[in-house]
Amino acid sequence: MRSTKDNLEVLFEDNHLIIINKRVGDLVQGDKTGDKPLSEVVKEYIAEKYAKPGKVFLGVVHRLDRPTTGIVIFAKTSKALERLNKMLREKTIEKIYWALIEGNADPTKATLTHYLRKNPKNNKSTAFPKETPNSKMATLHYKSLLELDNYTLLEINLETGRHHQIRCQLSASGHPIKGDLKYGSKRSNSDGGIHLHAVKIEFNHPVKKEPVLVQAPLPAENLWQLCDSKVKN
Repeated sequence: MRSTKDNLEVLFEDNHLIIINKRVGDLVQGDKTGDKPLSEVVKEYIAEKYAKPGKVFLGVVHRLDRPTTGIVIFAKTSKALERLNKMLREKTIEKIYWALIEGNADPTKATLTHYLRKNPKNNKSTAFPKETPNSKMATLHYKSLLELDNYTLLEINLETGRHHQIRCQLSASGHPIKGDLKYGSKRSNSDGGIHLHAVKIEFNHPVKKEPVLVQAPLPAENLWQLCDSKVKN
């Protein structure tokens, strides 16, 4: 079920920011599908909660792929949006993801660097070991948190923010994310999502300058909950 203003999971909110735990299938920002995006749902929530007349300002700070879940930041003021965009460019926002990959990660801790090239026609990126025309360098760091029978739970720290970066790089390393047919997974997930979750974000508030740490609960799906219980224990 996609988010509506009545089932929106708000993780953090003040006068400048609102941080949401995105569901599978939510589109963060409007696209050619014409489907109602999460940004419009959040605007409706703000308009109703604060009885705001007229248009509600909401800036999209970053996006998550439609089949991905977890933390999405929106800016409620233009000042916050401008400063958060600068922080993203300067890489002062730390984003942590959890991913369930097929097979066992070897090594269990590593840095992956590829050169990614996006193909807009099929909305897919391709990873290359060396720089190629129209490619951009992509780097992530991962460590294994848990090994299951057929999957491994990774914690991922993104150094760059390229198109489909985590999905593409893990696939290129021989371990596609569970459910990610586009990048080589053996089978789809029943909800159409993939097992990639933006679990934690840490940064200094763009206006108040205070530390902000937000964590997003994992989806209620069985395998995610199994991972959650085992990692906690």
